Amino acid sequence: MNRRESLKAIGLTAVSTGVLLEACKTDNKKTTAATATTANDNNAGREAFEVERNKKLNEERFFTDHEMLTITALADIIIPKDEKSGSASDAKVPEFIEFIVKDIPSHQVPMRGGLRWLDIQCLNRYNNTFKDTTAEQQLEMVNDIAWPENVKPGMEQGVAFFNRMRDLTASGFFTSEMGVKDLGYAGNMPNKWEGVPADVLKQYGLENV
Repeated sequence: MNRRESLKAIGLTAVSTGVLLEACKTDNKKTTAATATTANDNNAGREAFEVERNKKLNEERFFTDHEMLTITALADIIIPKDEKSGSASDAKVPEFIEFIVKDIPSHQVPMRGGLRWLDIQCLNRYNNTFKDTTAEQQLEMVNDIAWPENVKPGMEQGVAFFNRMRDLTASGFFTSEMGVKDLGYAGNMPNKWEGVPADVLKQYGLENV
């Protein structure tokens, strides 16, 4: 099972659902992952105050350029491009995370603190910040914080940060248009009634009726 399939199996049911439920507790009651990055493009069904609030949040900025590049690198490690879909950044997950930390301010300190922790670790190990390390070094660093059950002493903060980052990434990706297609979800589709299936009729001896 690859990383994307693992996120489908456990990320959306056990982990990322918590992020989406938390989003439902915000003041506007209707801000969801699917609408976060399109707040100015599709306002159908929203009250005027909701449109204004989303516009205000989109005009504000929380993360620095450096932090956004780090978030993008992490998100694409968590959900890389494959033969079926694009990567997390292709689905605009970093923009989603930028919106969510403004919409749900309780994410701000843990995310900024985690990004700083990650850079300090990489500076100590590789003499570079995370975004400037090699792909191999980035994976090495991520592997040290991606498995809570195998956390090493002193790495607890990194594990907590990566759990949050993984939650937000999975939530952002699988509620985007690309992620919904990746899941194969088609929604309610019209169908055509063609009668009781032949095998069911045969089961009850009604095939000749």
